[in-house]
Amino acid sequence: MSGVNEIRATFLDYFAKNGHQVVDSSPLVPRNDPTLMFTNAGMVQFKNVFTGIEKRPYSRAATSQKCVRAGGKHNDLDNVGYTARHHTFFEMLGNFSFGDYFKENAIEFAWNLITREFELPVEKLMVTVYHEDDEAFSLWKRIAGLPDSKIVRIATSDNFWQMGDTGPCGPCSEIFYDHGDHIPGGPPGSPDADGDRFIEIWNLVFMQFEQLPGGERLNLPRPSIDTGMGLERISAVLQGTHDNYEIDLMRALTGAVEEMTDVPADGPQKASHRVIADHLRASTFLVADGVLPSNEGRGYVLRRIMRRAMRHAQLLGARDPLMHRLVPILVREMGRAFPEIVRAEPLVTETLRLEETRFRKTLERGLSILETESEGLGAGAKFSGETAFKLYDTYGFPLDLTEDALRARGVNVDVDSFNAAMERQRAEARASWAGSGEAATDTVWFAVREEVGPTEFLGYGTETAEGTVTALVTEGKRVETLPAGARGLVVLNQTPFYGESGGQVGDTGTMSGEGGLKLRVTGTQKKLGDIFAHEVEVEEGTLTIGAPLALFVDGERRQAIRANHSATHLLHEALRRVLGDHVAQKGSLVAPDRLRFDFSHPKPVEAAELKAVEDIANRIVLRNEPVVTRLMAVDDAIESGARALFGEKYGDEVRVVSMGTDPGNGAPYSVELCGGTHVARTGDIGLVSVLGESAVGAGVRRIEAMTGDAARHHLNAQSRALQGAADVLRAPVGEVEARIAQLVEERRKLERELGDAKRKLAMGGGAASEEPARTVGAVKLLARQVSGIDLKDLKSLADEGKKRIGSGIVAIVGVTEEGRAGLVVGVTDDLTGKYDAVALVRRGAEALGGKGGGGRPDMAQAGGPDGGRAAEALAAIENALAG
Repeated sequence: MSGVNEIRATFLDYFAKNGHQVVDSSPLVPRNDPTLMFTNAGMVQFKNVFTGIEKRPYSRAATSQKCVRAGGKHNDLDNVGYTARHHTFFEMLGNFSFGDYFKENAIEFAWNLITREFELPVEKLMVTVYHEDDEAFSLWKRIAGLPDSKIVRIATSDNFWQMGDTGPCGPCSEIFYDHGDHIPGGPPGSPDADGDRFIEIWNLVFMQFEQLPGGERLNLPRPSIDTGMGLERISAVLQGTHDNYEIDLMRALTGAVEEMTDVPADGPQKASHRVIADHLRASTFLVADGVLPSNEGRGYVLRRIMRRAMRHAQLLGARDPLMHRLVPILVREMGRAFPEIVRAEPLVTETLRLEETRFRKTLERGLSILETESEGLGAGAKFSGETAFKLYDTYGFPLDLTEDALRARGVNVDVDSFNAAMERQRAEARASWAGSGEAATDTVWFAVREEVGPTEFLGYGTETAEGTVTALVTEGKRVETLPAGARGLVVLNQTPFYGESGGQVGDTGTMSGEGGLKLRVTGTQKKLGDIFAHEVEVEEGTLTIGAPLALFVDGERRQAIRANHSATHLLHEALRRVLGDHVAQKGSLVAPDRLRFDFSHPKPVEAAELKAVEDIANRIVLRNEPVVTRLMAVDDAIESGARALFGEKYGDEVRVVSMGTDPGNGAPYSVELCGGTHVARTGDIGLVSVLGESAVGAGVRRIEAMTGDAARHHLNAQSRALQGAADVLRAPVGEVEARIAQLVEERRKLERELGDAKRKLAMGGGAASEEPARTVGAVKLLARQVSGIDLKDLKSLADEGKKRIGSGIVAIVGVTEEGRAGLVVGVTDDLTGKYDAVALVRRGAEALGGKGGGGRPDMAQAGGPDGGRAAEALAAIENALAG
């Protein structure tokens, strides 16, 4: 056994044979922990299970969890590439017990796996336990047969785990592998424990206490197990190396980099190969889980990861973008275990290509700043830490990169001021960070679900039904009644009201009950995925738990929502066909009056492309073919070609919505996983009218559209406006565009003629004999005050004046309607050696209350706030010449 894929499979198969449910990795964006930026451990998706507020249909689980540590508390980014075991992306193998087995079984499972399945030699293994955990010490002796010298008691917090200041906690037990005395380092607990010889390969957490405020600990009624074993670390051990980057998966990636750059992967630039390999994995999986590069939040961290790798690609001499060319190799290595990166490959490839193309431009600016800011610094000098942080934060330069660039000159970076700048940024980020994962769900909803179960949704087939009230919530607390005039959230055992999700807004309508009870439903939410919380206002009567209600969805509004939702599917597929397979949905709004659809695309959509998208969607609408919905296993659905949203959480079974027929091959035109409500036939959409296209963020575009009656009303209004314009122009509708263009051109011509006339009038109507030019000192001066002239035209007047007088100086002051003044001074070419237009215009500007002025010796311009002093400005220039 040597390959990473085989090791992962062996681990999961082993625990499956021992009664564990193999659970898919959760997304890298946590969905149940608002304190985390990224999933960084296997237990994250089970957090609510361990705390007891969520139940799963199994009590044992095993996972291979994808993790990222590149932001927040767990940030390994700057170490990646320079050590043997630091990664931004890694897989954490783990087995979990939720109140089922405890220490004895956990130790036995671990020992049997690594010594029998993985066949690691016992003499190479040793373990640690928390110094007070005599039970674990005895179990290791009995189960593994280890001598006391191979079971090390650790008194620090390294061997005691806590979820937080309060809550579940317990001792840990770690398994170490000895790589041999040829590698520096000592055993755990020794002064040399930080070396590379003895490496922790597995951590077993025994959750057995409840930490209370004040320090008291109570025994948990159902102790649990949480373990974690890094796949890269155990693979290194099984492949005979202490270096994670020497395993087959990482060698495949660094080998591809070597082939593309002709730079040896094991040479002096080994770190660059490793950075690229690691960051490629992190970037690919983050994009596949719905994160795109940006300047804030998760997208900001992703951009830093990408740009760090891209900088190292340039250090290897890559002349063209490199990262996107590596995606197929990664998909080949990991796509079977993580099919989401197979589905996301086009988007990942295009995102990396675009980001690297952009970064290469900003990189030149960053290097220029580094060169400029360090100019003049000699050996022993310190480079500004603030500037180093700017390079790091703005241009993607890690601190070590700046240090490397300056090291050859003997210049050091002021690391203290760099760290201070970094801490300021972190403090600002903490202050603005609004949590991560989906919005934190109040504990009250876990209690509701545990007690009353999920709501059964009936709305795919009906808009009216009956239901029984199972829970009432107001202001975050459960209540027994809602009196007349009160507002609250109502949970029913079944409902036809759709709960807001997937971009589709929640239904509205009415509810009624016995004794004249009337409720107005203003919206419907989803809690925990399957609890429908109806936002209600009690208009008459008192609502109580257990009351039976008649339920009525606003059918007209629902129909409009259906049409818009189905239209988003048609537009999604049309966009892919017109723009390319990289298009993927990045968000949507499906409301009764309009729809909004966000999608991945690196540049604006051209008008012709937008028209083609609209035409394709409407052709499917006009065919009026059935909309078919099927319930399928999620794997089967995706295998059949149904499109899934990257990062979306799906259950074991999903609804697959098919619309239309592809005229080319007869296959369904659009097939997507979707839990929303849709029309029965494409013709029910009526028509699709695309209103426009715009940018949302880097690499994300948005189109807005209307359907059905809303689209018809909108188009009719536009048609009436067009007819109104035609009536005003006294032209047929078909000639309106040409007539408007003609009028615009005529207006431009008239404006040009008017401007020419004003300039001629300002200069005396063009008669040279009327020019008030006079000799001042030894030079001829043409001085004039004008009005009604755009200040931007003063230079052309000065040029005209220079031509008229032949040799001399022209000074013109223009006064606006607001009373401001502009001043231009022109000097003919034969006099620029004696007179400077800039000096003269500045004398005039002072009189106008202005400061400065600029230009060339032959032409200068200035201005001032006081146009009433125009004559004084001209006099000041004349006095300067009279000298």
